[in-house]
Amino acid sequence: MTSPLSFTPTTPSLHLPTFSNVRHQDRLSPTTLLISYPHPLPRVQILYRAPHALPRPSLSASALSAAADGLLQDAGATAFVLAGAYSLVLCFDNLTQRNLLQQSLSRKLVHILSGLLFMLSWPIFSTSTAARYFASVVPLVNCLRLLLHGLSIVTNEGLVKSVTREGNPKELLRGPLYYVLILILCALVFWRESPVGVVSLAMMCGGDGVADIMGRKFGSIKIPYNKKKSWAGSISMFLFGFLISIGMLYYYSFLGYFQLNWVETVEKVALISLVATIVESLPITDVLDDNISVPLVSMAAAYLSFSL
Repeated sequence: MTSPLSFTPTTPSLHLPTFSNVRHQDRLSPTTLLISYPHPLPRVQILYRAPHALPRPSLSASALSAAADGLLQDAGATAFVLAGAYSLVLCFDNLTQRNLLQQSLSRKLVHILSGLLFMLSWPIFSTSTAARYFASVVPLVNCLRLLLHGLSIVTNEGLVKSVTREGNPKELLRGPLYYVLILILCALVFWRESPVGVVSLAMMCGGDGVADIMGRKFGSIKIPYNKKKSWAGSISMFLFGFLISIGMLYYYSFLGYFQLNWVETVEKVALISLVATIVESLPITDVLDDNISVPLVSMAAAYLSFSL
């Protein structure tokens, strides 16, 4: 007889897997355990579903229309500027052939006007990122033209007389070619968003161009360390390089491309003009052409000045 307070613990019966008929080497095999287990495995419901590809955002009709308008604007501006550049050179070619203009003066007027007019034309291009590439097509075409005539693949005596010193086609592969390469560089790298390219082209086109004209006419007093350069030429380069740079900066500032502190800007441009004038006066023309040394030095000085 058992006491009312006593109880006998019982163990619930569990249906455990039977291992009596399993060989020793297979007793730990998962396959054997699953086969021997008396109850079926619970069903697992898969809730994960592979994500579908997100739909691509479609361009709105207004965006496509704006892109098309920008493309047409840039193409039209390129054609217009290219026609203007060709007409400018053709005009001075005719004046030189008719002996109405001296070859040296024609060359320098082309040097001054072509670069400055190219820079003045930048605002007629669109605001798209491709605009600078369209603008670069203009000096690129001139670059190819200089290569063809400089290598004597195509002959054009008028072009050679208007842009070379001695009438030798090979001269086209030096100064004039460097000139258009600098135009391409400034358009692609700086464009109208930075004063650096504007000042560099103003010093190369305006400052250096006027320096040669004034030096030939009034350059009787030579610089002591370079008998090929005159005080009149160097002073003219400083003054005209400074004035043309300020004028171009005001032009782009007025159009809203950048805002400048004009007191500081005048000081910076004066310093850049001085540095470029000193470099232009050095006796290194036979080693390094002015169309390389002047814009690159102006570029470096302008970048340091306007970055500080």
